[in-house]
Amino acid sequence: MICMFATEQNKTRILVLNALFITLTFLATMFINIRLPLMGNGGLIHLGNVPFLIAAFIFGKKSGAIVGAFGMALFDIMSGWTLWAPFTFVIVGTMGYIAGLIVEKMPGKKSFVYLLAVAVAMIIKVVGYYFTEVILYGNWILPFGSVPGNIMQLVIAGIIVVPLTKGFKQRIVRTQ
Repeated sequence: MICMFATEQNKTRILVLNALFITLTFLATMFINIRLPLMGNGGLIHLGNVPFLIAAFIFGKKSGAIVGAFGMALFDIMSGWTLWAPFTFVIVGTMGYIAGLIVEKMPGKKSFVYLLAVAVAMIIKVVGYYFTEVILYGNWILPFGSVPGNIMQLVIAGIIVVPLTKGFKQRIVRTQ
């Protein structure tokens, strides 16, 4: 009975943490951003990648996928970019899953592993949104204008997330 209670308590904890990080991702995307009128589709540089990558690095691939997909797609729906939401759900969900998987499975110095995970997430974002814009705009050239903004989002997120994750991870482990 105690073992079952511990498992249920852990599931509840994971659910609450995912909901918290979905909210943080949504809020950081919605309110901490710079619109880019001259690049591609207009685009947006935001800090929503920070909480979702922290969730992926600390809680793993499932949380990374859930937090990224729901947090950023919710932003698209609520901010009037609704057409982008299904693409965002898949692209950012994949980014979170793969980044979390890399951190879970790859041995080595964690800061290098985190940087690698950010770099792979950046490739997924750039390629995913490039093809999304090709589909939405029917143009193979225009989407190149969004590439620098997408790269900048992940570079900024990496600069913030890599040093913070170790401290967060130590605090999370101590509270368990």
